[in-house]
Amino acid sequence: MTIGGAGVMVLGALLAGVVAVLLALVLRRWLGTTSAVAVAGLVWSLVGIALVTLVPTRPDVGFVPAESRSESCSWDYGGPSGAAFEVFGLDQRTLNVLLFVPAGLFLVLAVARGWYGVVLAPLGLLALAAYSLGIELVQLQLARLDRACDVTDVVDNVLGAGIGFLLGVLLLPLTRPWRGRRTAH
Repeated sequence: MTIGGAGVMVLGALLAGVVAVLLALVLRRWLGTTSAVAVAGLVWSLVGIALVTLVPTRPDVGFVPAESRSESCSWDYGGPSGAAFEVFGLDQRTLNVLLFVPAGLFLVLAVARGWYGVVLAPLGLLALAAYSLGIELVQLQLARLDRACDVTDVVDNVLGAGIGFLLGVLLLPLTRPWRGRRTAH
């Protein structure tokens, strides 16, 4: 039995979206609407990233023998596929950047409830970079995925997280997540 393809990714993203909405509804009581939506959005975007990067691109991949997989990550900046992979007229590099923008944005809004956000936000950005690296290492180790480990993907993902981070900072005065509900101590 093989599982993969865009349909599986979309179905997974929709199911994760339903769970994220339910999470936001539960958290809203304690965090306020803005922070609850931001936390749920961050969780949803992390699951979406995992689906897009760790589900095989085609359902017919079948078994990929371990001996045929790459033994190391590509350090060739620009990547093995580059513009060869396109969706909606966007190349793989652009898609990799766009994939991490929501995570960076939701991260800032999720931790901006207090002074601790000044520390947590940069640490979260580092965690997003580590998440990207971890995905690439999983792609390297699991031949079944028929994916390639590539340093360009990490650079593009971190760029996307950074762009989202800056957008989140710019949205802070509009969203004001610190005005949400606080739990009694």
